[in-house]
Amino acid sequence: MEAVDRSTIWPYDGDGEPRAFFYARYGHPTGAAAEARLGELEGGEALLFASGMAAETAVLLALAGPGATVALAEGAYFGTSVLLRSLGRWGIGFVEYDQTEPPPADADIVWVEAPANPLLTVPDWEAVSAHEGLVVCDATVATPVYLQALDRGADVVVHSGTKFLTGSHDALLGAVITRDAARAEELRTIRTQTGVIASPHSAGSLLAGLDSLPRRMRRITATATELAGRLTDHPAVEHVRYPGYSGLISFDVADPRRVETRTRVITNATSLGGVNSTIESRHRWEGDRIPAGLLRLSVGLEEVDALWEDLAGALG
Repeated sequence: MEAVDRSTIWPYDGDGEPRAFFYARYGHPTGAAAEARLGELEGGEALLFASGMAAETAVLLALAGPGATVALAEGAYFGTSVLLRSLGRWGIGFVEYDQTEPPPADADIVWVEAPANPLLTVPDWEAVSAHEGLVVCDATVATPVYLQALDRGADVVVHSGTKFLTGSHDALLGAVITRDAARAEELRTIRTQTGVIASPHSAGSLLAGLDSLPRRMRRITATATELAGRLTDHPAVEHVRYPGYSGLISFDVADPRRVETRTRVITNATSLGGVNSTIESRHRWEGDRIPAGLLRLSVGLEEVDALWEDLAGALG
């Protein structure tokens, strides 16, 4: 793992001029190294933020404005809709739409999630890429291992790096990637002005996570694929959603609270994307926008049979 530079200031040069790094709110060496690494994977210019929600906020503040309408994928991460609702007072409106269908023609920004968390739908990329508005893709679940969203028609990619990219539940982190230099500069300006840059610790965690990302995601996907099949065959499971890649599965049961509190290998906790598996009922957070019995399972690196034994015992 690369050394983490935790400094907040760096000396000016001999002529009294700022060097590449001078104050950490503008940028720091560990962050720049992590941005370069992620940018290579995504094929664009990456900027790191203090959290996934900070990244989303920066995108909307920098690239939307009063009177703009955002078409948001139904079933996408509920925090995005909460954020958009909060920004309504500043004149940014939004509508939700079925991302398996073409987005509304009059939307200024189309915000898709591939796949959506927790309903795990995927966008109609042909329709999305043909849309005249700005296309933003939340690729948190897919990661660059399974999706190159900038090649599929997205103008901007966002990640909650807290999840699969770092993979260890040890850092809050967000990322935005774009190939448009002007948009990148607008995002960098908003980040500096609002102070929502990622910490050196979080950037260091990202560097470490990216080193193992392809290996982790292949292992996680193999395990999740097997578990999704076994869940489909279990009599206590009403419906299973799995897109065929990455580590997120959602499935419906009659009594989700009973199931989530009976697992022992799988931690009953929020968030996703770590090396240790987690499970939770999402209805407590999201309400009736999702099925009441939905459980979200984030598959980690444990042995598949150990995870299945835990799930089967909790399902009863």
